[in-house]
Amino acid sequence: MAVLRRFTTDKLAAISCSVLVLTLMFGLMAPWIAPHDPYAVHIDLRYASASWSYPLGNDHLGRCIMSRLIYGIRPSVIWVLAALFLSVGIGALAGFVAGYYRGKVDAVLMRLCDIVLSFPAYVTTLAVVGLLGVGLTHILIAFILVKWAWFARVIRTAVMQYADMEYVKFSKAIGTHDAVIMIRHLVPVATPDIAVLASSAMGSMILQISGLSFLGLGIQAPQAEWGMMLNEARAVMFTRPELMLAPGLAITVVVSAFHFLSDALQIALDPRQVSSNRAGRREIAK
Repeated sequence: MAVLRRFTTDKLAAISCSVLVLTLMFGLMAPWIAPHDPYAVHIDLRYASASWSYPLGNDHLGRCIMSRLIYGIRPSVIWVLAALFLSVGIGALAGFVAGYYRGKVDAVLMRLCDIVLSFPAYVTTLAVVGLLGVGLTHILIAFILVKWAWFARVIRTAVMQYADMEYVKFSKAIGTHDAVIMIRHLVPVATPDIAVLASSAMGSMILQISGLSFLGLGIQAPQAEWGMMLNEARAVMFTRPELMLAPGLAITVVVSAFHFLSDALQIALDPRQVSSNRAGRREIAK
């Protein structure tokens, strides 16, 4: 309860959560919220300025930038969030099994993690895209292949800290099933660490998929995605810089919200970080 109270009283955490909730709602309800069809081409409106009908103007094909920005939430945030959940699920399963049983099971799983983590994340992602081809699905597969090992190793460390506690040994002594012990005793104590890791990883994953799409290795036209919108506006970045402002600002705000959320979770879990983080925020504000 103390952790929850510290988290809910953090104004920056509340703002970050509000931004993320609104972003997810806009993405899920895009067909009803978007003012126009994001794929409709209107050559007569090519590079048109902002108006009441098109609040953010039109791109090089006359498509509504606001509609494409709203639809871009799905591949840029929602589908990345789904890949993150799968990565956390696989990593948590491997981490709990390795940290609880240890021995040969731990050795095999951790050596597998070492193999995966020995390659830089970007190199592995590019290798998967090169083998399977460009596209959102293949990038998400690459994310899952890379991220699960990172989660598994960190979660294993957290589980090992609590697996030798007296109440866990007592549960084993009275014959409680291992799965019940892990769910009842280990999952609750490891969940905060998982939440912090997931929130910090989400921001980097959004940047990665946007960067790959900007380079032409991710989402392909005509699908709307923030990184690809930046790439499409690059040709007129000096004459029409506002076309890059909307997707660039969207990426910045959402990624910052996830990082601030991770920071708030760390503060809630470790009150000793409150003073240092507030001091850091004051320095940034200056």
